[in-house]
Amino acid sequence: MTTPATATHVDPRVPAREVCVVRYLIDRWATERSEQVYAVFDGGVTFTYAQLRERVVATAVGLQAQGVRRGHHVLAWQPNTPDMLFTFFAINYLGAVYVPINTAYRGGLLEHVIDNSDAEVAVVHVDLVPRLAGVNLARLQRLVVTGTASGTASGTAVPADCPLPWVPFEALAGTVADLLHLERPIEPWETQSVIYTSGTTGPSKGVLSSYLHMYTNPGPEAWPCITGEDRFLVNMPMFHIGGLGLSFAMLARGGSMVMPQAFSTDRFWALVRETEATAVFLLGVMATFLLKAPPSPADRDHRVTKAYIVPLAEGAAEFHRRFGPDVYTIFNMTEISSPITSEPNPQVGGTCGRARAGVEVRLVDDNDCEVPDGNVGEMILRTDRPWGMNHGYHKNPEATARAWRNGWFHTGDAFRRDANGNYFFVDRMKDAIRRRGENISSFEVEIEVVAFPAVREAAVIAVPSELGEDEVMAVVAPAPGHEIDPAALLAFLRDRLAYFMIPRYLRVLPELPKTPTAKVLKAELRAQGITPDTWDREQAGISIRRDRIGS
Repeated sequence: MTTPATATHVDPRVPAREVCVVRYLIDRWATERSEQVYAVFDGGVTFTYAQLRERVVATAVGLQAQGVRRGHHVLAWQPNTPDMLFTFFAINYLGAVYVPINTAYRGGLLEHVIDNSDAEVAVVHVDLVPRLAGVNLARLQRLVVTGTASGTASGTAVPADCPLPWVPFEALAGTVADLLHLERPIEPWETQSVIYTSGTTGPSKGVLSSYLHMYTNPGPEAWPCITGEDRFLVNMPMFHIGGLGLSFAMLARGGSMVMPQAFSTDRFWALVRETEATAVFLLGVMATFLLKAPPSPADRDHRVTKAYIVPLAEGAAEFHRRFGPDVYTIFNMTEISSPITSEPNPQVGGTCGRARAGVEVRLVDDNDCEVPDGNVGEMILRTDRPWGMNHGYHKNPEATARAWRNGWFHTGDAFRRDANGNYFFVDRMKDAIRRRGENISSFEVEIEVVAFPAVREAAVIAVPSELGEDEVMAVVAPAPGHEIDPAALLAFLRDRLAYFMIPRYLRVLPELPKTPTAKVLKAELRAQGITPDTWDREQAGISIRRDRIGS
């Protein structure tokens, strides 16, 4: 058993190593809660804390044999499986840096993150290995290959032309006695991970996160209702802060988690019941999908008492009434640490919550000057905990300087705040639409479009107008068993939106294109623009104009 040396810092804002550093957390719980289940995977596969430590140490020794040392960056390119979890913790157990890659990456984007990562070793699922062919692998020298190839009964079928030497994940083995000695303890402020953002405004940026940042992100100050008695259903992939952060949070609390490979509307409640989950996180359209599924007598047949829904859409109150759990919401992103959180079952519609203790929040104009309550400004932040947020973008000093200008982290998100301190997300600064002199929040329009019973999900984007500026397009997907009548949808919106916000164009798709983290690919929809299957209300003879009182 490795034991952290006595901490040399005395700052009360910085927790002890065994509270927030992966290596010491794993050692601690393997002793204190050895037989408690930490992780539940598809098919009912479970790992206790004692089993977790045994597998993590074996993986760490194996990675050490591949040349991984403290401070090295190690790529992890895998779906949500036990091997991905062991990879994550083993990298950190060595004091190395976990660098997960989105499983959708390929081509130039894959090449970019490999080059930016500085990694020499990558742990890659066998089905992803062929994507490495023809890609500049930069400093990458060795692969550890995990998983069973699609179409095979067993074994790791790696292509004969694999561009790098490789070993199977199953070959990673060893015990604590095989680990190299740490010359000094791993500290809370050391870099724990590099997580790549979606890259919607340019090449993906690698967010540098310390153990303190990862601990604070879904930590007890921000998520006080989650305890070590909870079993959290983690729907998000381990290359996303929603998956990585929540798995870390449950480790830090000594709790447990359920990690399916992906979110499934049809299987969601059955999975919750089978795994005895007590808490869930629903991002984007997940809650909407569950609400639009037909009611069932089993809707409350589960143990879930806490549901985080982000963003807090109109159906949140209905979710609480129908399914039972208390509903919470937050505002968060990879770079920050849940600065805005809500009480259970917020009564203020559309809120993200209020500023939590330990953070300073300002809404500012383009010159970082405060805007009055009720006005829209960019949210900027700082925390009172050292290393409580990101410490920059890896190998991107220009982006780091832009984001951290004037000593505050700039989120790039537009918000407004009411007189009671409630914060309301308006839009990504880059997603705002300007139509005939009016600024339009795509987010606010999407909320109303999705409220139409026949709509399952929606994305609102700007498309060029023949008059200059933008026109508004809604791209929608129907709810199961429904067809979308454009004229009926517009009539529905007429009583819910200002006239200038009502979309001119409507396009219906079976499903909206999304990233593996459930974010709608708006850039792809904008690039497609007005397609032959797009419905135009003006061509249909439907005109919506300002009435006498301007609504």
